[in-house]
Amino acid sequence: MNMNNQQNAGLPEKTSSVEKLITVPEDIKRVLNGEKTATRRNGVYAYPGEIMVLDGKEFKMDTVYSQTLGEMTDENAKQEGFADMESYKQSILAFHPKMPWLPTMRVWVHEFSPVQK
Repeated sequence: MNMNNQQNAGLPEKTSSVEKLITVPEDIKRVLNGEKTATRRNGVYAYPGEIMVLDGKEFKMDTVYSQTLGEMTDENAKQEGFADMESYKQSILAFHPKMPWLPTMRVWVHEFSPVQK
């Protein structure tokens, strides 16, 4: 078994690609400024070790795991580039107006860091 298969063990097939992980201009700016080090999606967009390129800068996926919205903390919201859970929640609901905020809803957390060259 190669290393990538070991890292991806337990993760489902990707539902999208790393190129689509972060596309909102405000979020890209947060990542480039070092304010955003994680993003949550309803599916797996990248596996650990994959590289995301934003504005010519590379970011490596450090870990990918599942979490419910109800398990999120203010610290998680800060990883997303927000002051606290309430501001994160309001931003998500503004972006997805028809989405209910269900504490039991599972999301996939993608944590990443800049690639040091």
